[in-house]
Amino acid sequence: MHALLGGASRDRIRTYNTCAGYRYVRGRTAQAVTNWGLPDGDEAEGPYEDLDAFLHRADELARDLLASGITGMKIWPFDPYAEASLGHDISGANLERALEPFRKIRAAVGSEMDVMVELHALWDLPAARRIVHALEEVEPFWIEDPVRVVSPAALAEVARSTSAPIAAGETLTGLPAFRGAIAGGNVQVVIFDVGWVGGITAARKVAALAAAFELPVAPHDCTGPVVYAAATHLSLHLPNAIVQESVRAFASGWYAELVTALPAIEAGMIGAPPGPGLGLELRPEVFERPDVRIRSSTKEDTR
Repeated sequence: MHALLGGASRDRIRTYNTCAGYRYVRGRTAQAVTNWGLPDGDEAEGPYEDLDAFLHRADELARDLLASGITGMKIWPFDPYAEASLGHDISGANLERALEPFRKIRAAVGSEMDVMVELHALWDLPAARRIVHALEEVEPFWIEDPVRVVSPAALAEVARSTSAPIAAGETLTGLPAFRGAIAGGNVQVVIFDVGWVGGITAARKVAALAAAFELPVAPHDCTGPVVYAAATHLSLHLPNAIVQESVRAFASGWYAELVTALPAIEAGMIGAPPGPGLGLELRPEVFERPDVRIRSSTKEDTR
C-alpha cells in the first residue's frame, strides 16, 4: 500500500504503546473511567493489562516495555480528577496523585522511556495550564489534547504555558478542521486518525499541511485493526511521520480476532503487513459473530 502512496520513506518506524487494557472503551463509546474495562481482581485476560499497570505499577510497566524494545508509552492518570470537577479544577493533592505514575517511571528507567501524556480534552484552560506546568518536571515527550482542539485560543494559551510539545488532532475531520491548529502554531505534533479524518487521501493532505509548517505527524491507533494497518502504511510513507501508535493489548486481543494479519513490531519498530492492499483481510468467521452488524448500500443510496 505505501508503494501506491508514492513510495516508502522507511521500511520500519518507531512505535509507542498506548497503555490500554483488553476491555478498554469496549462497553460503550464514551471516554469515561467507568468504561476503562479494568480487570476484576486477578481476572486479567492476558499479560497486557497495561491500564491497570500504569495506575498501580507504572515502574514495572516501563521496565517491561523497555525489555521488549518499546521506548515510548502513553498514559492518562488525570482523567478521574477531570471527571470529579468536570474539568474545571484539580486540587494539589490530586495533582500529586496523578503525577505519581510519571515519577515512578522516571525513577525506574530515567530518560530511557519517552512518556506521552493523554488528557483527553477534559480540562478547561486554567486547570490545563496548571497541569502542563506541573508535568514539566517529568519531561513528557508530548502532552496530548489538554483542552478541546476546536478551541484554538485556549489551545494556543496552553502551548505558551509549557515547554513540552502539545499534540492534538485525532478527533478532527477533514483538512479545514486542522488548518487553524496547524497554521496558528497551537500544535507541535499533529495527530490524525485515518478513519475519522476522512480516509487515506484526507490524511495525506493533513500531513502535507503539517510538513509545510515543519511539523511532525503521529497517526492514531485504537479504532480497529484495518485503520491500524492503514496508519502504519502511511507512517512508512510520510517523511514527517515520527512515530506510530500501537496498543499491544488490542493487537494481541480483539484486533487479532478480526483480521488475518497485523503490523509486526520488533525491537520497538513497526512494519506494515506484506501483501497487496493493506496486507490483511477480515477473517471469514467475523461474519458469523453474534455481535456483528452488517450494513449494505446500493448505488441509489449514495446518490
